[in-house]
Amino acid sequence: MTGYQIFWPLLAHVALVYGLYALLGMRRAKMVRAGKIEQLDYRENRDEPAESLVVKNCLANQFELPVLFYACCVLLYVTEADNLVSVGLAWVFVALRYAHAAVHVTSNDLRYRSPIFAAGYLVLAAMWGWLAIWMAVG
Repeated sequence: MTGYQIFWPLLAHVALVYGLYALLGMRRAKMVRAGKIEQLDYRENRDEPAESLVVKNCLANQFELPVLFYACCVLLYVTEADNLVSVGLAWVFVALRYAHAAVHVTSNDLRYRSPIFAAGYLVLAAMWGWLAIWMAVG
């Protein structure tokens, strides 16, 4: 493959991050308009209302495990291990990040969120495993 296919899932994740930033801004503006918090209170951000806090936490989560995803995608490309297997795994990981984010910013129900996170964790582990096998064999 060794084109740019491995970067499309990465860009799809970037779109998720930008979407979450937009949602956070909208929810914070709604909380200010509703009088639940003063705009200046966001400077220290100690008492964020739950409606926007879940989005803030979801957004922070996009810079934890996905950092390993970004690194893995770049390494898969550099080592020319970006084939159907790795690109497929990358798309599955990103789809799981979207599902995780959707649950996080709506019901935030751990019965659903935790298994989705765990599945993404395992898919990303498989991506790293694929990279390791590719380098060991190649």
